[in-house]
Amino acid sequence: MAQENGERASADGTVSSVVFRNRENGYTVLRVKTTGGEITAVGSVPGVNVGERVRLEGEWTAHPSYGQQLAVDSFEYGAPEGADALMQYLSSGAIKHLGASTARLLVDRFGADVLSVMENEPEKLVEVRGISLNRAREMGRQLRRQAGMRRLVEFFAKYKISPGVAVRAYGDMGEAALEAVRENPYVLAGERYGAQFHEADAMALDLGFEGDCHQRVEAAVIFELAHNLQNGHTFIPKTKLSDAARRMIDVGQDAADDAVEALCETGDIVNEHIAGQDACYLRHMARAESFVAERVTALARARKDSFAMRIAPIIDDLEREIGITYAPEQRRAVELAGSGGIMALTGGPGTGKTTCVRGILALFDALGLKTALCAPTGRAAKRMSELCAREALTVHRLLGAGISERGEPMFERDEADPIDADAVVVDEASMIDISLMRALLAAVKPDARVVIVGDADQLPSVGPGNVLSDILGSGAVPAVALTEIFRQAAQSDIIKNAHMINRGEVPVTEGARSDFFFMRRMTPERINETVVELCSHRLPHGMGIEPSQIQVLAPTRRHESGTYALNEKLREALNPQRPGVKEKKYGDFLYREGDRVMQIKNNYDIMWNSRDGQLCGKGVFNGDVGRIESIDIRRETLVVDFDAKLVAYGFEQLPELEPAFAMTVHKSQGSEYRAVVMALTRGASPSLMSRRVLYTAVTRARELFIAVGDPGAFESMALNDRRYRRYSGLRARLGAGIEQRARDGV
Repeated sequence: MAQENGERASADGTVSSVVFRNRENGYTVLRVKTTGGEITAVGSVPGVNVGERVRLEGEWTAHPSYGQQLAVDSFEYGAPEGADALMQYLSSGAIKHLGASTARLLVDRFGADVLSVMENEPEKLVEVRGISLNRAREMGRQLRRQAGMRRLVEFFAKYKISPGVAVRAYGDMGEAALEAVRENPYVLAGERYGAQFHEADAMALDLGFEGDCHQRVEAAVIFELAHNLQNGHTFIPKTKLSDAARRMIDVGQDAADDAVEALCETGDIVNEHIAGQDACYLRHMARAESFVAERVTALARARKDSFAMRIAPIIDDLEREIGITYAPEQRRAVELAGSGGIMALTGGPGTGKTTCVRGILALFDALGLKTALCAPTGRAAKRMSELCAREALTVHRLLGAGISERGEPMFERDEADPIDADAVVVDEASMIDISLMRALLAAVKPDARVVIVGDADQLPSVGPGNVLSDILGSGAVPAVALTEIFRQAAQSDIIKNAHMINRGEVPVTEGARSDFFFMRRMTPERINETVVELCSHRLPHGMGIEPSQIQVLAPTRRHESGTYALNEKLREALNPQRPGVKEKKYGDFLYREGDRVMQIKNNYDIMWNSRDGQLCGKGVFNGDVGRIESIDIRRETLVVDFDAKLVAYGFEQLPELEPAFAMTVHKSQGSEYRAVVMALTRGASPSLMSRRVLYTAVTRARELFIAVGDPGAFESMALNDRRYRRYSGLRARLGAGIEQRARDGV
């Protein structure tokens, strides 16, 4: 009998087959025999095997090809019942190298007690022909491992903690995991295992931990530091940290202060007086910031005196060959790049930054230097490749991003195995956070040159730190700021208005030949209608700009004219539902063949293949944008084309993808589009309705920028220079390096 879609249900039965299993997070597709017939169930059910009994709870969903499925949100394991089920289980692959014939012998010999014997008395298995003592012990070890993980999963289920957390915790701690978690449930909170603080907290309080026990208060302190990395802070002042933890879990000030002090004493928190603050860092953040300061200082000390006399004549020759004359600022930048270990180049649109970078690359070629080009995102790297006519990689690919045996992100290139280059040029440096800069500088050879290129007026990195701004503000690195707007660029209203915004002036939006327009729309409904009309009809038909060359931006996600609402409306206009086009609903989003999508987290281990099958690699990174090429309902996979790199996602990986017909301004950093349409309305937070957000949005447009919305919101953004303060010690550390160099007479 058909079930209603979304109806809650439970099912008891025996697993008849495992169709699909992701061992990293436990996501499984399985067939289960119940008294009412066989059903398909999907969800996180780690470690389940054929022959086992399960009790599943969830909601019925309608699958386009396979009919009804039970989407599991909770479950219980049960031991196989009966000789046939035991046979199925033992020969299912649950125990490696145990086939059907040996499984039959084991069941015949030990009957219903076979699993108990294997787990608790494996030495008895030698009574079965062909099983050695070593093999018997290995079988017992494998069964105990499975039993241990299941006990952990079932224990976590009582607190509604994801089985994926159990998989990671058991993979790290093994059979000691359950005992370790009982001793301190707060070990689960944070990036390592992925549980939320409130989940670990609920478990701990239920187990009898006191509300002001040191484990709880210390975990709250660590959580506050980790949470504030997302707000861009590398540290938090000690008093603010203590107060935040106190308020979060409602404990006394003394308890919070004591927890901070205890963590400082154990080294879990690094406490330093830096940038005029009594700063508290997570240990890896303090190390990253100190390392970047030390490497930048060392590179700034390095003089390339053997090249200095050759540089000016080479630049003269380059000017004659190319047929240009560098502006004084541009020439100085090229000279600095050739004569020092590190330099920074900044400038807004139209100031000749690309010409300058090309000159630096030509100089490095003339000096016989091997140069590597990189940028933080795939889109920025692709643009750099096009502008410089040579290969540029993402920073992650240049460093050989991957996953360690412990399942943690790692880079192949480091101090022991550096990048094979004499010079490294990194573009869009405003997007680089302190952790990525640490990894990049660690992989640069000590005698190499580093050229940092960026626009200091754009938004800072999404991750912690204020790297480009701190380097420039410290004065520790030779820097050139390009300010002259060249004649051809000055004819563009996009460029003129971008510089007006930077100066705090309201842009000019009128002009017969303008490439910069404002369309007054006062309600979210009218804003959305106009944005869709521009992308689907007016720009494609009136100006020959295809929808694929248009990017819709908004300051925020969840407003009525935010990216969530705009993506739904743009999909229905640009890629409507039609016969033969497959789609998949997963979580908050619908995914349809032909949709534009964005990767929203770094996945270092996912494989990709080139369209012609000649190349393959791994890694897709936060901000990469592609198009859904195909959806295979039967195989539960979705293939995305990222600039001719084809990536297959299992449906359980779809939370890594978001629709990208519209995206936030933050997510657009490092990209350039033929046309940008920006939705503007009041209601977002002041930090999002700011000058830097508007400036970043405008500078994403190459040929056309159109703002649609409330003129008051547009004007207030241009006038709002509010900059959310980030706690960072890098500038102070670099300043200390300058003082040390002065004392050393360098």
